[in-house]
Amino acid sequence: MRSSIFILLCFLTYSFSVQSQTHAEKQIRDILALQVKAWNNGDLDGFMNGYWQNDSLMYIGKSGVTYGYGSTLATYKKNYGDTSRMGKLTFTILHVKRLSPKYYHVLGKWSLKRAAGDVAGYYTLIFRKIRGEWVIVSDHSS
Repeated sequence: MRSSIFILLCFLTYSFSVQSQTHAEKQIRDILALQVKAWNNGDLDGFMNGYWQNDSLMYIGKSGVTYGYGSTLATYKKNYGDTSRMGKLTFTILHVKRLSPKYYHVLGKWSLKRAAGDVAGYYTLIFRKIRGEWVIVSDHSS
């Protein structure tokens, strides 16, 4: 009888863990989908809603490392200041991995279809749960 209760408790713990992982992963995928939608609507401020609004945000791109939400937004506006340079964004998520209850790692591919010439690359994101919300705290895009 005791072993049956133990097995049931283990199963319930595992089931809860899988459900919360699935829920967190869905939330993260939803954030990325909203970013694509905002980008494709020419809304860089909306695109940035997925990022941590903090000076410790880290963005790594072709020009090096940028720290801070404001600096990252300014870089995006400098490089993609109008819809012709923005083009149409596509994200292909290759891997979402739970690192801990508060951290997820995302690997994906991005591509821009645009009149100025198509470009593409890969990204790695670190999502952190802060005050109940998942946000990107580190972005390395190449």
